[in-house]
Amino acid sequence: MRFYPPLEEARLIRRYKRFLTDIETVTGELLTIHCPNTGSMLNCMVEGGQVWFSRSNDPKRKLPGTWEIAETPQGRLACVNTARANQLVEEALLAGVIVELNGFTALKREVPYGQEKSRIDFRLDYPNGAAYVEVKSVTLGFDDTPVAAFPDAVTQRGAKHLRELAHLARDGVRAVQLYCVNLSGIDAVRPAVEIDAAYAAALREAKAAGVEVLAYGVKVTPEEIFVDRRLEVLLD
Repeated sequence: MRFYPPLEEARLIRRYKRFLTDIETVTGELLTIHCPNTGSMLNCMVEGGQVWFSRSNDPKRKLPGTWEIAETPQGRLACVNTARANQLVEEALLAGVIVELNGFTALKREVPYGQEKSRIDFRLDYPNGAAYVEVKSVTLGFDDTPVAAFPDAVTQRGAKHLRELAHLARDGVRAVQLYCVNLSGIDAVRPAVEIDAAYAAALREAKAAGVEVLAYGVKVTPEEIFVDRRLEVLLD
């Protein structure tokens, strides 16, 4: 995925009220832009650090741009626009990059399913049945390790999705939890048990029930971003 129009560089002043971000562009322009990340963004931003944003000329928008990439305190680049994860995964699925999921004949988005009235990110149809794929965007990294973690805040919704996938797997339906790690310099991903022990337990239970747990990393630059490699998942 290439960013078009190209992203603009700026300096982060602050993020507040979850969805608002104040920045200063390289030309000295002060802007308030949209932060499309509902998480805590822990270890994902530093005041005064570099950011890159997409600008909008839509007169109906209240804010002139969207925050896309952040420089992290560890010097990595993180795609903080969580809406990009599904776009990147779909692009990778269609290109055959996620080899474990190759061979599908149809791809459907946001399909209702489950005992708790959820929507799956992707349903892939194969000649021998369907696979249900839940995608999570990962941006939490640490200073001393190339291992990222999910989630960056307590997520009851994430645990619900794992329960739904586990129900499918127990019924003999292929179910996949796919972590899209939108952070440079990462080799593996793990559950952030220190942040949400209930989610970590739900992930282990889902794996035991037959849910496939996959992680793929991205190459992220201010010019483009794309899924480029499989990562190890550390559950122990």
